[in-house]
Amino acid sequence: MSPYRHSSFWGFIVFNIYVLVSGDGGNLTASEIPPLSSVVLSSAVFKPGLGSVLSLNLLSSFPEDLEISDYCSELLHIFGQRYVAYVNCLVPAARPVKVCQNCFSSYGSLTEIFSNISSDQVGPGNVSCRDSLLRSDRLMLVYELYENLKVLWEKSDCHNCITKGFQNLTSDTLHFMTILNQTLTCFEQYQQKNKTELCTNCKTDYKNLNVLYGGMEKNKTMCIDIEDAMNMTRRLWSKNFNCSFPREETVPVIAVSSFMLFLPIIFYLSSFLHSEQKKRKLIHPNRAKSYSSLMNIQDNRS
Repeated sequence: MSPYRHSSFWGFIVFNIYVLVSGDGGNLTASEIPPLSSVVLSSAVFKPGLGSVLSLNLLSSFPEDLEISDYCSELLHIFGQRYVAYVNCLVPAARPVKVCQNCFSSYGSLTEIFSNISSDQVGPGNVSCRDSLLRSDRLMLVYELYENLKVLWEKSDCHNCITKGFQNLTSDTLHFMTILNQTLTCFEQYQQKNKTELCTNCKTDYKNLNVLYGGMEKNKTMCIDIEDAMNMTRRLWSKNFNCSFPREETVPVIAVSSFMLFLPIIFYLSSFLHSEQKKRKLIHPNRAKSYSSLMNIQDNRS
């Protein structure tokens, strides 16, 4: 029998007892009759006492030998602060992409505290936090959180734009940003005027930017920030401003295509000239005369 049926049964018993002990021998008014639902629900719901709550709260603490040390707890707190700071920097830098140039300092601080946690060096009291914070459970939350951000950093190729030690942007990156700013300034100067004037006056800056980007792409010294900035600049140049720019690599392509186009003509012409030369070699008048003289000599001897 379910608990609810037990509660209904006992509620019915209480109701009958209340009727029997009443003064009028069962003549009750509606206001004097206690609601059956309140009796049923109050008896069906479990309400823990104060002692039960205190006993649950006591389970939140463990013996000191199982808890992490104060030193490791402080490192974990610092890791959480720097993790949040780096994520807060990444979100506003998502579009346009500036995750490397804006957030390299935050990532460097996060890497530093994780190195302290994962190192074999012991802190106060000869305590190492690597095992207690990184390997004490199957989830390994601290390790997984750091690895996710590390993969994002490596996928962005930020190491190509940042110096060692996360001190500053590389010289190539700073030079690219300078030429980029010059090009965008030129765009802003002429975009309200005639677009043809923009294409003419900003052609040199845009060409220099393309040449610089091509060299960085070849040398693999660019990051996602530079790649995204170049894509947006090219979109402005071609789509928004309708400018065209003949690229130098198209010249060899045109030359090779022209050569392949005329190659059959050259082949057939050379074949024709070669066949004509063979026809001329078949006629040997001197040999014909020498052959007739030889025949006359033989006739005279005979």
